[in-house]
Amino acid sequence: MPAASSASLANKSLAPRPLYEEVAELLRQRIFKRELEPGNWIDELKIADEYGISRTPLREALKVLAAEGLVTMKVRRGAYVTEVSKNDLADVYHLLSLLESDAAGVVATKATDAELAELQKLHKALEAAAKPGKANTDQFFALNEQFHMRLLAIANNRWRDQMVADLRKVMKLNRHNSLLKTGRIAESLAEHQAIVAALLARDATLTQQRMREHFANGLEAAE
Repeated sequence: MPAASSASLANKSLAPRPLYEEVAELLRQRIFKRELEPGNWIDELKIADEYGISRTPLREALKVLAAEGLVTMKVRRGAYVTEVSKNDLADVYHLLSLLESDAAGVVATKATDAELAELQKLHKALEAAAKPGKANTDQFFALNEQFHMRLLAIANNRWRDQMVADLRKVMKLNRHNSLLKTGRIAESLAEHQAIVAALLARDATLTQQRMREHFANGLEAAE
């Protein structure tokens, strides 16, 4: 991030949230965009200078990211962007599959017609983002996540929502590997179509099955 665009951070006295949370979000997005890649050492002095802040809020921000699993703190060596192993990734996808398939079953039986129509609309936006010859990977990923988070919101279990949110942050460390695999966007779109069809049929068992298949295929692509 250019210093000119970040130096004002320290002067935001009326910021709606603590400075360290703003810094955590900036670093979080840099990690997701691969500006800071897995395994990279985080140069605290350089980043503090870029943002025009002291190292105190930066260190607090790194603690937040460490709690989310995005950063790994190493004794006497500093902070590093977390490297996700094959086993880590399998564990994350396994838990997401359990949590989100359960939520999908709830939505199939309890969602209003308007809520199902909203999910169907999000799927149409996914189709537009995946249009052959005009595919927008970043937009597709954002809409994909929006679809999943909206489904969770409709299922309405805040404890599950928090667990999923944390797991998805770790999953994002590998998002480019999965979506850039040849044909994965088209496959993911077809899986979403199957989930939406099961939801509209209000078939909880089938919806859960389709969601589990979606995560199984996503894991295979990510590996």
